Amino acid sequence: MTLTGLRDGFRDVEQRQRVQAMIASRLADDREPQGCRYLMRFWWQLSMPYREVSVAELRLNVGQQKPEVAVDLVSAIRASHEEIGAWLCGSVQTFPVLQDHGFSATVDSRGCG
Repeated sequence: MTLTGLRDGFRDVEQRQRVQAMIASRLADDREPQGCRYLMRFWWQLSMPYREVSVAELRLNVGQQKPEVAVDLVSAIRASHEEIGAWLCGSVQTFPVLQDHGFSATVDSRGCG
């Protein structure tokens, strides 16, 4: 599965930005630096005409469920704008917004939280 030309599959810039926001806020967990780095390369690739990352690299470097979610997104982009909307709804229900647990734990342990 090729990951080039994805930017042309969105209905408009707003739909692409909603997808990118979902990836950044719910999939790219900075507590997992390697996986986060590759998911953010995928995030960038949604706006670019060239390949920044491959499916194989995502599967190798990102946790268990998230590479398949990215592959599902690519399939949705290739299918229709409605499929992208369905992907967004399903992902929002599946993945909670990531919180910075490291910062919160530090603040709580000092009694300042």
